[in-house]
Amino acid sequence: MKALEFHDLKSEDSLRLIFEGAFDPQAARESELEPFLQVLEAYAGEWMPDVVEGKRQRKYARAALWKALEERGGERYTFCGLYRTKWPTVDMLLGLYLPPLPPRLDIMIKVKPLSFFSEAERCRQFVEMMRAWASRYPVTHAAAHSVADDQLSGAPNFGRDDETESRDGFDKIYEVFWLNVFGPKLVESVGRERMLSTPAWRVEELPNGCVLLVTRPTAADFASEEARLAQARAHVHLRPDLDFSTVLRTLRERSAALAPVEPRFHPDVAPLLSRVVDDVAIHERQRKIAEFNAYPPPEPEEWRPADSALPSDVEDPERAREHYSYLAELLVALMHTKVPSVFDATPESLTDVDYQFWHEDFPRVFERENIDAHAVPAIGAYLGEVLVRNLGGRWVPRKKLEEAQVLVGNRVWLPFVRARHYMSSRQALLDYSLTRLYRVAERHRG
Repeated sequence: MKALEFHDLKSEDSLRLIFEGAFDPQAARESELEPFLQVLEAYAGEWMPDVVEGKRQRKYARAALWKALEERGGERYTFCGLYRTKWPTVDMLLGLYLPPLPPRLDIMIKVKPLSFFSEAERCRQFVEMMRAWASRYPVTHAAAHSVADDQLSGAPNFGRDDETESRDGFDKIYEVFWLNVFGPKLVESVGRERMLSTPAWRVEELPNGCVLLVTRPTAADFASEEARLAQARAHVHLRPDLDFSTVLRTLRERSAALAPVEPRFHPDVAPLLSRVVDDVAIHERQRKIAEFNAYPPPEPEEWRPADSALPSDVEDPERAREHYSYLAELLVALMHTKVPSVFDATPESLTDVDYQFWHEDFPRVFERENIDAHAVPAIGAYLGEVLVRNLGGRWVPRKKLEEAQVLVGNRVWLPFVRARHYMSSRQALLDYSLTRLYRVAERHRG
């Protein structure tokens, strides 16, 4: 039994629900959470979690959930995770804040892909689930919406500093999401009559004074013109101090920022840039694709014509080549856990190494002294070894590492110089990628 990795579908948006409800800490935990689980099991349907995780993963069952909460239990907070082994992927947190903290049922659910919620019936079931929970566990505010659009909205701070956000929470209508539940305090601040007359697909007063508001039948098309108009109308109705045209323009700008952009990356570095894009936050991804579409990786400068090559100046060339092999093995030792392909010393392994260094922001995170003394020689030697093994290159050893060359066709390449440039910054990992140098050397080997 293995839960799907939620982050494996990196390019996909997801639907996220945030729910913080009151509960009775004096009641038995099982009886207090029983209504919550009954509702989840009744309405989740095709995205129902089938794995519970405490200190280890177990097949979903009530007993497994109680055990997970017990394993993770602390004096003030306990939690467990719930996931799925099949599509769609689910990342769900169930947490309980306990006295002396204000008692709170803390729920976060992310279901990926968001396109799963393009069907009206699935969305209706999701709304009914939220309605039932909010009726049983009163909230201050709860919402469900696209993760990407939520990030663009500025949530949860909405321009406030962290301390203010933590103190005040969602104390006024900063945003109207696809699915909203407003607690009694928010309702009264707006005016119950005004809130219940909001132009929206569904507006319903719950028995405990909360108000459920859904802008339109489906969640997945939040960025459409029709959805943005509905969102803007509801928001401005609840916040008469806002200007409709300004709100709508902002929403349209968010839609434009999320509109799919077709990748047209330079072929030498397309595999690398595709992985970098997947690492970028979902709300920034399309902008990054457009940026990389216009990005020409610089031509490598770490070479000279073969007839201008420096002759070897070492007494024992074979021993020098063994030293380069030893240095390359140091990179293998450094990266093999995170980059298993590093053992292969292929062009593909260069791309894997490029990505991993970028992912870790290696030039910034690690001490410059250690980078220059250890990482640069290991990277340069590894790059040289890949040129030798895959392009029929030949080392031309030199006493100074930066002068060491690899002869490929009618050029000699300076892998240690490339490594020094490469390790100067995170951007340099792309500008001076090992992948790019290899592909240019490959084209010139004849």
